[in-house]
Amino acid sequence: MILTPYFYAQAIKLALGQIWANRRRSILTSLGIIVGVASTTAVIAALTGLKASVLQEFESFGANRIFVFPSRPDNVPRNKVPWDKMRIKPWEVRELQAGCPSLRAITPVTEIGVTVLSADRELEGISVVGIWPDWHETENRRVIEGRQFSQIDEDRERQVCLLNEAAVDALRLPDDGVESHILIGGRRFLVVGLVETIQSRMFGMGADTGEVFIPFSMAVKLQPPEYFLRVAALARNAEVSEEAQIEIQRTMRRIRGIQPGDPDTFRVEAIDRYIEQFKTMATGITAVAAGIVGISLLVGGIGIMNIMLVSVSERTREIGLRKAVGATPAAILMQFLLEAVVLCLFGGLIGVLCGKLTAIGLTFIPGAPLKHADVPMWAVGVSFAFSAAVGVAFGFFPALKASRLDPIEALRHE
Repeated sequence: MILTPYFYAQAIKLALGQIWANRRRSILTSLGIIVGVASTTAVIAALTGLKASVLQEFESFGANRIFVFPSRPDNVPRNKVPWDKMRIKPWEVRELQAGCPSLRAITPVTEIGVTVLSADRELEGISVVGIWPDWHETENRRVIEGRQFSQIDEDRERQVCLLNEAAVDALRLPDDGVESHILIGGRRFLVVGLVETIQSRMFGMGADTGEVFIPFSMAVKLQPPEYFLRVAALARNAEVSEEAQIEIQRTMRRIRGIQPGDPDTFRVEAIDRYIEQFKTMATGITAVAAGIVGISLLVGGIGIMNIMLVSVSERTREIGLRKAVGATPAAILMQFLLEAVVLCLFGGLIGVLCGKLTAIGLTFIPGAPLKHADVPMWAVGVSFAFSAAVGVAFGFFPALKASRLDPIEALRHE
């Protein structure tokens, strides 16, 4: 017997007929495959949604944002590179501003641990941040009431400040707080603007935290001599982000007198680097999670093998008749192998549908970062391919047993 396309069509039709004739047993047999595929696709959908949400958080920060931090080189003793050599100074930030043409905006950022008072409230531990006017551009934070900082505020060391809505509420200031006065570190500051609160802060943290911003020149006066500052910068566009990072590194090494071959005493990092790192990590987590959950598919495959062995035993006389009328061992093997594959694909189809329904349900979980949860097409393809592979792997032994049956002994079987 030649294995023609017609033979394969008839074999598949016969396999579907056997599934329908024993539908209850077929569903129970496929349960392991159904659960395995459904759980695998649901996990992938959840991780896909989480990945999309986190990447959206990163993108909201801007792919062309760059940060500079003080950093001690690896394996270098503390006494060789003391804090004073590592810490970034305001004049270095001005050198970066002048010597890096690929930068659109740059600002030093320093946080102060001081007490903030209003007429009705005293707050300790509230975030007080010293910034340049460019901070509005590097952070993409608008002023929704009043005005933002100007260069005159910075140059003249004016005692003015910006608050976010959470800080206005915490200090119990009237209306939006603009034109109110508060005490910061014992100094009287005028609130000149209300800055927007970013609700989608990284990973959902900090959305309700009170924030107070003052000119950097005033923040220096409230800080101890060797205070910490970092640099936030914005490249002109995402295409020149790498070039801007190189310019920052070269400028910092030049102004610090770092000789060729000596390690940096600072660290330059960019958001796009974190994005790539997260994508790699997310891909690894997805593969590991899918692999762990996919073990249930192997368990389901054992059930397929068992039921196919039972099927061979039940249909021994049928096999004998087929061989008596000319069916070759290859044809018998292929017939039973196709039945196992069709049974697994049937379970895979139901599993994918269950996984899709689970993914839709995940998007309705309140507060969970899974609104983008969905089963990607590659996951559907992998699920069906793995189901077919399980059918071949676990259906081969029963099919081989059927193909090797002696036709005379098979016809005698009761």
